[in-house]
Amino acid sequence: VQLVESGGGMVQPGGSLRLSCAASGFTFSSYDMSWVRQAPGKGPEWVSHISTGRGRTDYVDSVKGRFTISRDNAKNTLYLQMNSLKPEDTALYYCVRVTVSDYARSRYEYDYRGQGTQVTVSS
Repeated sequence: VQLVESGGGMVQPGGSLRLSCAASGFTFSSYDMSWVRQAPGKGPEWVSHISTGRGRTDYVDSVKGRFTISRDNAKNTLYLQMNSLKPEDTALYYCVRVTVSDYARSRYEYDYRGQGTQVTVSS
């Protein structure tokens, strides 16, 4: 299993970035996927989730209306479109392969993660 993120960088507040996660070594279309972030000095924070099939999505409250998760099963790629970025979005973002999805509590367990891509929002 390999997950490789890209698309991070430095952007001013209000700007946009699109993160990608290229997946290989497993049947991508068969797994729910999530994005997780970790800010300096803080623990990991789940950001967004997308299911298989119809692509049911879920977001942490702080990014609702600003971030959009999507997937292209033909390309084995997961995306995170981030708009209206804020300084508090600064973090290392990584994608994970989900093994257990609890939509009622927005809790997702995973077994593999990528190395991550850094997002810095600063003026």
